[in-house]
Amino acid sequence: MVDMQELQKRLEDLEAEFLRSYEKLNIADKIVTAGVLAKEVENPEIWHNVENATHKNQELARLNDEIQPWQLLGTQIKDLKELMELSDDSMEDEFGEQIAAMEEGLSELKKSLRFTGPYDSKDAIIRITSGAGGTEAMDWASMLERMYLRFFEKKGFKVTLLERVEGEEAGIKTAVYEVSGANAYGLLKSEHGVHRLVRLSPFNANNLRQTSFALVEILPVIKADAEVQIDEKDLRIDVYHSGGHGGQSVNTTNSAVRITHLPTNTVVAIQNERSQLQNKEKAMEILRGKLVQMQLEQHAATIGELRAGESAGWGQQIRNYVLQPYKLVKDTRTGYESTDPDDVLDGHLDEFIDAFLEM
Repeated sequence: MVDMQELQKRLEDLEAEFLRSYEKLNIADKIVTAGVLAKEVENPEIWHNVENATHKNQELARLNDEIQPWQLLGTQIKDLKELMELSDDSMEDEFGEQIAAMEEGLSELKKSLRFTGPYDSKDAIIRITSGAGGTEAMDWASMLERMYLRFFEKKGFKVTLLERVEGEEAGIKTAVYEVSGANAYGLLKSEHGVHRLVRLSPFNANNLRQTSFALVEILPVIKADAEVQIDEKDLRIDVYHSGGHGGQSVNTTNSAVRITHLPTNTVVAIQNERSQLQNKEKAMEILRGKLVQMQLEQHAATIGELRAGESAGWGQQIRNYVLQPYKLVKDTRTGYESTDPDDVLDGHLDEFIDAFLEM
């Protein structure tokens, strides 16, 4: 049986570790920010700008989701300390169970310490593009699309389709989704890079082994111009026909938007059957994310320092998925591997992501 003195020491250690993590995550500052946002969204006038009001509501909800578990655990530690000071040794077993539960809870909460990057708390854009190889590569891109959609479903993330271009025979040429959830970008940034598949081709009459590639881009969602300074003179904005319901040539409108960032030759195009203004706003959102991702890769201090053609792009192969002649999924950065590709392709990515974040 554990004595009361030992239990009190465990609780003191737990409280000290809790306070260190609480400080590292700036929970106190986030509580202040949440309080300010709460007052703002209570003001009816904020809804004169629906987009701004919605953004502030979402930010408040995200902050509350992060803050509340820390507040709850802090209260539990404080209450248990007071109770233990007033109790006798007959409560030792119960106290031991409560401390063990709190230690486990803190261990889970401390995973948030992996998301302290400047954009880790942001929502994310995921863009999947098939590589060279025609139908085979497009089919591989659609397999990755399904894998990530299953993963998002398991995580309870909200997913919004922004763009999807299907292949002529099978699969997809590209698919773009916006993913909303706690630390979405911080969680998904491990997936940024080239994914390689080796399998017996279902599209080859001789059933030969085929290697296919797809590029997965993970970009932080940055809605405000103030967060990323882009000089207007560095942008070229083109408007072109967007196909409506019923096919490419039906209900065409000049709503599709293509934005080129001239210094880096970065191009973003959106034609999601919305208004031209909505497409422009979404294209700018994706462009900001692309430029930030390039900034991180190039270790540039500002957007103005970015150089064209120096992002990872197709040059960084991060994971191999081998279905033939043996079964193996291996991450080239962490060395983590799984011998069950079917399980991984069904959306079970947590171990790969955890290995990257812990690295």
